[in-house]
Amino acid sequence: MRKDWNPDAYDYAFPDSLIAQQPVKPRDAARLLVYSREDGSTTHRTFTDLPDLLEPGSVLVVNDTKVITARFEARKETGGAVRILFLKSRGARFEALADRTLAAGSRVQLPGKRSLRVVSRDGATYVLEPDFEDLDAFLARYGTVPLPPYIKSRPLSASATRAAYQSVVARAAGSAAAPTASLHLTNRLIKKLEAKGVRVVTITLHVGLGTFAPLTAEQVEAGALHREWYEVPAGAARAIARAKASGKPVVAVGTTVARALESSGGVASRGETDLFIRPGYEFRVVDQLVTNFHVPRSSLMQLVASLTGRGELLRAYGEAVRERYRLFSFGDAMLIR
Repeated sequence: MRKDWNPDAYDYAFPDSLIAQQPVKPRDAARLLVYSREDGSTTHRTFTDLPDLLEPGSVLVVNDTKVITARFEARKETGGAVRILFLKSRGARFEALADRTLAAGSRVQLPGKRSLRVVSRDGATYVLEPDFEDLDAFLARYGTVPLPPYIKSRPLSASATRAAYQSVVARAAGSAAAPTASLHLTNRLIKKLEAKGVRVVTITLHVGLGTFAPLTAEQVEAGALHREWYEVPAGAARAIARAKASGKPVVAVGTTVARALESSGGVASRGETDLFIRPGYEFRVVDQLVTNFHVPRSSLMQLVASLTGRGELLRAYGEAVRERYRLFSFGDAMLIR
């Protein structure tokens, strides 16, 4: 196995105080570390500078997925509390995670005099069957946003968290986590980008919880990750094709966008992808990347290292830690160009 495929090669040290517990206000006031692939230089800017950093004629691609309020409280037949996390629908049933063991055949009591039947269990995942039809309405009323486990202080109210963990372009409901690079965008900034001649288009990739899971030996060996559904619409594909034809860069806002674009080849398509982008991968579509600072030993760090090289990525991360950049989902960002 190549050294730069080993998750242990992507460890780095940082104080817990750098883990952002809430976003900055306004969103586009986040700091932006700009890394040049041409000479390895770094500069320190803010996200509001993005229009000045992108070439006119560039295409900026954003993920319009919407985070669903997928986590909800329930009670087992024994009376014990259990927290359930919706993953995806399977017809009249759905897959979920639970923070307590659930016995197959048992029932789980929900708010509003509703219940779920535990159909089966496969590892950590359960198949559950509700005794009601409108699961979306139930989640909208009783569900909460499933924040990453490293956000611990919860300084925001439930309603404020819902708003903070949703991008301004969010439209297509289906994600268990936010595409965090897009959280820095504001409507004002998008207008400035367009006024500078940057074309802003959207694609969809529904983020699964696998994005937070540690890399396994099986994934590293197989070169494939968890599956996520994506769609690149025809309008976005045409804009990308025009940029490529004219030699203008395609800029992915986030690793989710990079994964969707590379899975599609830049053409209009939809489906599931298990693409694992890691060093040695040759990008066909993405020229530049806007991305947050990711947790150590993650597949997301390997994706970014595919553009910078592992050593250069760790050097940039070390600089970000020394400069006290805020890390992870609500943290600051990088532009790799």
